[in-house]
Amino acid sequence: MIDVAAVRAAVGQVEDPEIHRTLEELNMLRELDVEPDGSVRVLVALTIPGCPLKGKLTEDVTAAARTVAGVTGVTVNFTSMTDEERNALTRDLRGEEPAEIPIARAGSKTRVIAVSSGKGGVGKSSVTTNLAVALAARGNTVGVMDADVWGFSIPRMLGVDRPPTVVDEVLFPPEIHGVKAMSMDFFVPDDQAVIWRGPMLHKAMEQFLSDVHWDDPDYLLVDMPPGTGDVSISLSQFLPRAQAVIVTTPQITAQRVAKRAGLMALKVNQEILGIVENMSWFTGDDGKRYPIFGEGGGQALADEMDVPLLGKIPLVPEVRAAADAGEPIAVVAPGSEAATAFADLAEEIEKRKPRLRSHPQLVIS
Repeated sequence: MIDVAAVRAAVGQVEDPEIHRTLEELNMLRELDVEPDGSVRVLVALTIPGCPLKGKLTEDVTAAARTVAGVTGVTVNFTSMTDEERNALTRDLRGEEPAEIPIARAGSKTRVIAVSSGKGGVGKSSVTTNLAVALAARGNTVGVMDADVWGFSIPRMLGVDRPPTVVDEVLFPPEIHGVKAMSMDFFVPDDQAVIWRGPMLHKAMEQFLSDVHWDDPDYLLVDMPPGTGDVSISLSQFLPRAQAVIVTTPQITAQRVAKRAGLMALKVNQEILGIVENMSWFTGDDGKRYPIFGEGGGQALADEMDVPLLGKIPLVPEVRAAADAGEPIAVVAPGSEAATAFADLAEEIEKRKPRLRSHPQLVIS
């Protein structure tokens, strides 16, 4: 005889792949029958009828049931939650204050890191993407919020192949390589541009933080828009505990512009975690390093702002190709020169716990 209680316990511990709670916790395991021949029939209630991860749930439930001795086959069927059940679920996930930003609450374990630059073209988004994957590879739960409303690129670089799931007014961000992602890219057709003024941008950023079920990850990386405009100001209000990482290239001109992003972080009392110098060198077939964009910009900025240089990322054509293909270099070539640099950067950021300290008044030169 098959132990029916053991089968139910095993299946009940399967996690919903979006909410990351067990079927038992979410009351999604509705029926479980075991026939004399060892076949098991399971009925699971989905949050919405068109759940995009139905196949993943089927695989996980089947695998869990088969861990019990005597199970010969598993059939998984689906129903969906009622409106009342969905409302109860979203209230439980969002708490009693739905307008509140959970990550900004006192006591939240999430470290928010705003990846910023003074100008476009320095590789800020590729740094954000690969740093997120590298942090996830080290066992962290990670989210990436694409706050570059006009130049969104995070979903493409990560290789996200589906939009977020919407349950009532809660958005469940898609997850890939251990990283959850949210972006305007999910909501804007390819043939349209985002032409918004400050209040609409402010509201969009607020919804990305309050209406998205980030689930209190270890890290939330925010891919900031270049410069110091409306979005940056809004996010400094929503996420006062955020730490800033400033991305620059070795070029002195880029370093001077990146300094403005650092000055803004100081102005809104954000801690600057440090500087990342991207495109630091190109390694030729002869094994020599060539400083295509000059040398010293990252270190000069770090020295000027009295913060550490967290890492130097080489200029590698494969990083660009991997981003275009939606395959982060940290995933497809984990032992490569660039992937190693991102792994070292992730380790460095983990070491530097949040702290508050005053900075000297800086003068823009």
